[in-house]
Amino acid sequence: MKSKHAPIALAIALACCASTAAPTAEETALLATLQKAYPSTRFTSVSASQVPGIFEVWMGPNVAFVSADNPRFFIFGRLVDAQTMTDLTGPKLQAQRERGDADAEPKVDLAKLPLTDAIRTVLGNGARKLYVFSDPGCGYCRRLEPELAKLKDTTIYTFVVPFQGRQLPQMVMCSQDPSKAWHALMVKGDSSGLTGQADCQSPLDRNLQLARQLSVAGTPTIFYADGSRTSGYADAAEVERRIAGAAPSNGQKVSQRATAQQRHLQ
Repeated sequence: MKSKHAPIALAIALACCASTAAPTAEETALLATLQKAYPSTRFTSVSASQVPGIFEVWMGPNVAFVSADNPRFFIFGRLVDAQTMTDLTGPKLQAQRERGDADAEPKVDLAKLPLTDAIRTVLGNGARKLYVFSDPGCGYCRRLEPELAKLKDTTIYTFVVPFQGRQLPQMVMCSQDPSKAWHALMVKGDSSGLTGQADCQSPLDRNLQLARQLSVAGTPTIFYADGSRTSGYADAAEVERRIAGAAPSNGQKVSQRATAQQRHLQ
């Protein structure tokens, strides 16, 4: 007897295995086009999706769908077969998590980050922590900031990097209140706060060196409490999911408190 789940299983198998084939000329050409158009974004693979003319584009652990005819526009989300109600993207995301994000960068020791070089934004009680590498000249960074502003009880440390030119980042960091100027520019599109001297001493060179040390190849890049990261745009719901996944368990919290007490006694 033929199982009614066979078409779904086959669709998932095809979805999971599609990216293992050698890239076609069209896929290679689209990857080259994207890398040229968005040099600060780390594109890891491009493959044809189940929708003709639409390609699945991976940026580290993030995926988007792009038309080869007009790669200006990115669709973030999951591809679903409405006839079988099968999530074709979900199995790939799950497989990536199960293999330990082989394409993702290694985790980072956040205790060593020079937070004095970052713009500090406190939302609510600021109990949770995020560390973001961002560039005011980056379109995806400007899309990300309003999403980050929706978070609750989070302290955000933003390391501004001049990946797409130095003038605008320098104007932000040289403003009388860089945090206020950053928020106005990135969330409200208001550049009136960029009134500082462009020749001031800023942490941009140090931030750029730090980004290189941490293998931050593009903006935005977000680091979470456990040292993991996401590269590229993510909406507030995805960031919340990653924050929750990075939160230490009760056992880890007890261990951390014990370690802190031991350090205090030394």
